[in-house]
Amino acid sequence: MGDSTTSATTSSKAPLAVASIDSEQLHQALNAQSGAEKRALSYSLTIHQLFCQTLQSKLPGDRILADYFRAHKKHGSKDRRVIRETLFGLFRWHGWLKLIPLKDDSQQAIAQQWFAQLTMTAALEAHPWQDIVSAWRGFAELDEPVINAQADTDALKIKQATLEAAFPAQVFPLTALAPDWFWAHFDQDLEMQERLVFSLCSRPPIWGRLQGISLAKAKAKLAEQEIEASGSDYFKDAINLGHKSINLNGVALYSEGKLEIQDLGSQVIGNICAPKADETWWDACSGAGGKSLQLRSLMLQQDSEASGSVVASDIRRKPLEELTKRAKRAGFSQISTQPWQSDALPVAAGHFDGVLVDAPCSCTGTWRRNPDMRWLDDASAITDKASLQLDILSRACEAVRPGGVLVYATCSISPVENQEVVEAFLAKRPDFSLQTLTHPFTNEATQMLTVLPYQADSDGMFVAKMIRQGE
Repeated sequence: MGDSTTSATTSSKAPLAVASIDSEQLHQALNAQSGAEKRALSYSLTIHQLFCQTLQSKLPGDRILADYFRAHKKHGSKDRRVIRETLFGLFRWHGWLKLIPLKDDSQQAIAQQWFAQLTMTAALEAHPWQDIVSAWRGFAELDEPVINAQADTDALKIKQATLEAAFPAQVFPLTALAPDWFWAHFDQDLEMQERLVFSLCSRPPIWGRLQGISLAKAKAKLAEQEIEASGSDYFKDAINLGHKSINLNGVALYSEGKLEIQDLGSQVIGNICAPKADETWWDACSGAGGKSLQLRSLMLQQDSEASGSVVASDIRRKPLEELTKRAKRAGFSQISTQPWQSDALPVAAGHFDGVLVDAPCSCTGTWRRNPDMRWLDDASAITDKASLQLDILSRACEAVRPGGVLVYATCSISPVENQEVVEAFLAKRPDFSLQTLTHPFTNEATQMLTVLPYQADSDGMFVAKMIRQGE
């Protein structure tokens, strides 16, 4: 439950403690009477269990939640929604919520702080289950939060003012919404920090990528299933599916291989690669192959019978098996897989027109999709990976033919994993040189392209493109 046992002056540097709540004592102390109060109490205990389990195990919250729902099939769709949205709302605003003052160290005070966190989460997220929220507010002994929409035009500052009005003795700084160790690696001015915080605390849309179908036809087909969609100002094959949960298996476009879920930021990588229709490419760290599929799709957009091909590699077999299924669904015959089995290249050296190294990273660029990861990771998530990233890049570059392209990418926004890795690589390999790129969202010219989440409502990404000397 955050820093439940600390005072109101606790700073955002404090370690994340998880205070226990005795459910039996809580039942007796609260004496819930109405049906709404009993449901609210039941929800609160379940959410507390899941919240604490996530922090203590350091496993992803969505995995913890999925395991819980599989084991507790009694929950209906509304129950699942209340539990899911409250849990991830707690993580989204945890940097502020853990600063809510604790009156004393009694069990009652700890419980009241927890209910205050639930209440304020509902206020910040505008949750609709007001009967439950009203009961939580009563348990917390809080007045109804006053949201003054006229106080500021900035939605995040309105939320900040809401918390400060509820707890006037406490300060809730914007930078508290991300851990201090992160700010040490994001050296930007205050305005950019605030814009980044705002994006981290807002839900991103579901972005997709179309394969072999126009945007107009795709929108029409989706509309038949009552799915509203829109295009992108940046890529003609990108599609915005909004914020509502979608059962992909029930979407005809998906089952026909015409739609793949891929964030707009991730789509930047394939467009920077810009494979030609007749080129051979190696996706050296493919995972389940979202970018491998994109590379092949970009080839086919140029020529419906494109002779080019993509080889996908990963150290894990299951993701490669998933890629094979996805390629078959899309009707892409020119994608093959070749797993890494040792430190040796799994493909021929000097063979490829292009090599993509989408390296393992801290994934700080995807935090808005996984708000719990902000609080599960520590600085080592960034600092421990650079040597591995440089090693993979140094090995994979040997597969690039003279005159060919090497693309390095991560879903991190930390220079330690991005610019510094590329600079270290180029210092060792003078036969590679950086290419100047145009940022698709800002039109700025750069050799080290960082996509920040607020630039186009996407995930954060990094990409650099290098050419190997020779012909």
